[in-house]
Amino acid sequence: MENKKNLRKNDLLLLLIVVVVAAAICALRFWLGDKHPGYVTVRIDGEVVASYDLSENQEVELNGGTNTMRIEDGTVKMIQADCPDKLCMKQKAISKNRENIICLPNNIVLQIANQDESELDAVTN
Repeated sequence: MENKKNLRKNDLLLLLIVVVVAAAICALRFWLGDKHPGYVTVRIDGEVVASYDLSENQEVELNGGTNTMRIEDGTVKMIQADCPDKLCMKQKAISKNRENIICLPNNIVLQIANQDESELDAVTN
């Protein structure tokens, strides 16, 4: 009987240690993140047309001037759109991996990718 109680205590202790270590690893990844801010990939009509480095502040006209995005301090925001509802402009600035801004009327998707996941081999300016 004593052996079963001891085994349960050891099992719980092991489980607690595993949970604490896993939580610490997740917290470190969240707070430290990637050193490089990554890239924003621009898709128009489902095709990747450009990728921009988030470390370079700039404004870029998209889709022949229908939309304009601003890259500033490692974030991306849609600042101009000619669509009627302008929902893409109302979305918050994005900066984390796999976040995106979508303009449905103009078929534009902006998506953040870290350096390893960028779909293009080069960055366009």
